[in-house]
Amino acid sequence: MRGYPIGDKQNGAFHFRERGLSVIVSVGAGWEHASVSRRSKMPSYDDMTWIACTFWGDDDCLMQLHVPLKDHVNNFNYCLHWWRPLDQEIPRPPQFLV
Repeated sequence: MRGYPIGDKQNGAFHFRERGLSVIVSVGAGWEHASVSRRSKMPSYDDMTWIACTFWGDDDCLMQLHVPLKDHVNNFNYCLHWWRPLDQEIPRPPQFLV
């Protein structure tokens, strides 16, 4: 994989210079997770799609969450996240609605 990995087989930090993206991936507590950030602007839809395709397979379903405000944590303004539960499928609407 391109980038500069630091970590083990399930957890690591990557910097993709050509895209200006920093990524931290982890597996734990029943979840796969990727934290995707840029230094001074929010990652784009294309950035997030590229990360999903780089770290997960074509058949994997991932999600981004908007949690209740009382549960919201923001440690950095230019960071988005991918989440995937390990023990269940993510419910999805019928394909004709997507």
